[in-house]
Amino acid sequence: MPVVPITDPEDDRIADYRALTDVELRTRWEPPNGLFIAEGELVVRRALRAGYRLRSLLMDSKRVDQVADLVDATTPLYAGDQAVLEAVTGFHVHRGVLASFHRRPQPSAGEVLAGARRIAVLEGMNSHTNLGAVFRSVAGLGVDGVLLSPTCADPLYRRSVRVSMGEVFAVPYARLEPWPSALEAVRAAGFTLLAMTPAADAVPLQRLTAAQRARPALMLGAEGPGLTRQAFEASDLRVVIPMRRGVDSLNVATAAAVAFWELSREDGL
Repeated sequence: MPVVPITDPEDDRIADYRALTDVELRTRWEPPNGLFIAEGELVVRRALRAGYRLRSLLMDSKRVDQVADLVDATTPLYAGDQAVLEAVTGFHVHRGVLASFHRRPQPSAGEVLAGARRIAVLEGMNSHTNLGAVFRSVAGLGVDGVLLSPTCADPLYRRSVRVSMGEVFAVPYARLEPWPSALEAVRAAGFTLLAMTPAADAVPLQRLTAAQRARPALMLGAEGPGLTRQAFEASDLRVVIPMRRGVDSLNVATAAAVAFWELSREDGL
């Protein structure tokens, strides 16, 4: 296993890992260069299992033996102490393992729809934490794919990947453009567009008819503002999770999980 010691945080060989906490910089760096960063051994292994190609590893020198089975003679494995890693990345790498992967071409929206019975449609979800949590719920609660408006955050950004525990790698997703007119293509594919809202006059999820539940496309907006007026106008039905004790709504990722479970609860397991 070829281990390359790193002592200089400015070493150009580890440019993939520089300033990982700077969202604006990483947004400009990662997609144009066709890469993303995975954090933690479990997430790295899930990315490899999903078929993503490894570019390099950067890790705490004390943990090199943990990943001996992940690399071959052609994969650079850079190792340094915690002080060097923190100087490079901008945070304490307490999981001890970072990996840079090559991105893959995204499927088209049509390809995601063709293989799905239920999908999530996300508009303007720019919180990487919420996005990662939604992807984890999609993977675990019977939803087959995700369609993203152009204003959604990058599902392969490090925080999204970490919060999803690598489940983002298991979920087909695509950008849906032009927005919102492309929602008509979702309807044309046989889906019912269900727009989530806390509005009191919306239909409670548990009261949907069998036809409305058959092929749902659950639409969720950003935390706070929710779906836009244009998205509501393009939907077939507004739906709500009934709340109690005067609570008006849930965090969007929590609401997504509840709704996904409700829509899939009659599935045979």
